[in-house]
Amino acid sequence: MPPLRSRGSRRRLAIAVPVALSLTASLGFLTPAASAAPRAAAGAQATDAPVLSYVVNTRATDHRTLAAVRRAITAAGGTVVTSYDRIGVVVAHASAPDFAARIRAVPGVQSAGATRTAPLPAQSADDPGTPQVLSAAQVAKAQAADGQDPLEPLQWDLPAIKADKAHEKTLGSAKVTVAVIDTGVDDTHPDIAPNFDRAASVNCVSGKPDTTDGAWRPGAAESPHGTHVAGEIAAAKNGVGVTGVAPGVKVAGIKVANPDGFFYTEAVVCGFVWAAEHGVDVTNNSYYTDPWYFNCADDPDQKALVDAVTRASRYAERKGAVNVAAAGNESYDLAADSITDPVSPNDSGSTPAPRTIDPRRCFDIPTQLPGVVTVAATGAKGVKSSFSNYGLGVIDIAAPGGDSTAYQAPQAPATSGLILGPLPGGRWGYMAGTSMATPHVAGVAALIKSAHPHASAALVKALLYAEADRTPCTDPYDIDHDGKVDAVCEGTKNRNGFYGRGVADALDAVTR
Repeated sequence: MPPLRSRGSRRRLAIAVPVALSLTASLGFLTPAASAAPRAAAGAQATDAPVLSYVVNTRATDHRTLAAVRRAITAAGGTVVTSYDRIGVVVAHASAPDFAARIRAVPGVQSAGATRTAPLPAQSADDPGTPQVLSAAQVAKAQAADGQDPLEPLQWDLPAIKADKAHEKTLGSAKVTVAVIDTGVDDTHPDIAPNFDRAASVNCVSGKPDTTDGAWRPGAAESPHGTHVAGEIAAAKNGVGVTGVAPGVKVAGIKVANPDGFFYTEAVVCGFVWAAEHGVDVTNNSYYTDPWYFNCADDPDQKALVDAVTRASRYAERKGAVNVAAAGNESYDLAADSITDPVSPNDSGSTPAPRTIDPRRCFDIPTQLPGVVTVAATGAKGVKSSFSNYGLGVIDIAAPGGDSTAYQAPQAPATSGLILGPLPGGRWGYMAGTSMATPHVAGVAALIKSAHPHASAALVKALLYAEADRTPCTDPYDIDHDGKVDAVCEGTKNRNGFYGRGVADALDAVTR
């Protein structure tokens, strides 16, 4: 069965599901940049070549090495945009086609590469799609029990991880902050405003922090994805809308997606470093770093991107943050010997040629980086979502991400098989994807940190895995009931390729 995704979809942000609902789904799709200019051919004159962005990773982080590398960047015709000295990553712009090759030869440089194949800025007018949202009448019609927010009865995902029971004991601590590294967060939304951490929020799109008030918000034509994710994590229990997994913790917005929907390396590095240096306890990462779905170690440009994001994510973890990332929506077996990547690069304006990659040497970042909690999605019946990537040794844990009701109809007929959350402008709507599973795990990690305020990132992860509900392989996995196996799960009940250590458990997070 082919993976369920929108035509031309290149993101794991949210995926299309073929459903007919009275409360329809908010999809928030992003499509490839259609008109961005291709990368300049080798040998072109620098004056005619487009300006590209680069990351330069140094072998050491001492002042002398960093100063020498910055001078070399200038001498090679580049401009230093910013330098993350603590991790030895320099962001630069340059138009010379041989810039990266020249910088790689500089003493003290470990790796260097272009972060994109399109010039600065990306030149498409990407349309994230118009969300189909709950109407005012539908919101007013919702019937909630005592102690519930009005739309909570539509959230089948909360009891699926026992979050409703966990809330009877605690809502989480306001001293814990989860950063949503994403498309931006609308902190004016009534479900998000009470728990928003402005001090930990920033715009990192350029590769350097922009702390202008409100810079972390999505633009009017930009994806609602980050706002939805933030609400899944920490929508306040305040008599309005929905309830988050951890409705008492703080949530921050770290905007890393540009207006065209691209998550470039320099922005992602900035996001992790900002989180590390602003007291963030958990980061939520529901994206892959553009323009390569998989970054291969034998390509010098792609290797540099892996190096840079690895340094930044590890720095965040050393400073105490648990980094949680989505597994992806292509129904890939990430533990297979080979995978066909049909979408990379996705920002050049031309149709990419499919390439066969080895996932042991080519990495989806940050999903496959060391230390990152990788999350698969489940549907309303608790089975791996039809679209969710999987793989023994890659998937760490699973959580509700929604699915087509044709495959996994929820028990309550009034609810959708997708995930309900806030949208910019004070609205609510449904989305689906491993993007929606990840904030459930981030929320549970925040509850664990609330219960164990002095726990290290390593201990929070250990508790997250130990408290997950062990879930055996679904075998055979015939999600569309056509008599054919759609994916093969490997492993044991305690750890397997579909569910990792199991499905996240919010109740255990606050009682053990």
